[in-house]
Amino acid sequence: MWLQHDGCPAHDDRRVRDALNELYPNKWIGRGGLVSWPPRSPDLTPLDSFLWGASGNAIYQAIPTTPENMKQRIIAAYARISSQTRRHARDAAIRRLQLCIDANGHHCEHLL
Repeated sequence: MWLQHDGCPAHDDRRVRDALNELYPNKWIGRGGLVSWPPRSPDLTPLDSFLWGASGNAIYQAIPTTPENMKQRIIAAYARISSQTRRHARDAAIRRLQLCIDANGHHCEHLL
């Protein structure tokens, strides 16, 4: 499994990169990692373009009380997403990827 994160300055902290190198050795994408995530790149993953928005309200109905509570909320929210919705997210991700290819890797969000 690979971990991907954006270019948020907090993610570039040495302690974060050290933890990522320990938890995901040579398997994380981001600033300072083996695979760089280019700055200002289009959001292409279904997590960025759909899933966080679709599950965020359910996860944050109330303030999480502990990290374990937050984890359980995320698991429960994802379990409620139907197979039809997952297929829709997959198809939308494929369309986004094709738009990015057609745009030669440039921003393509305005084409959606």
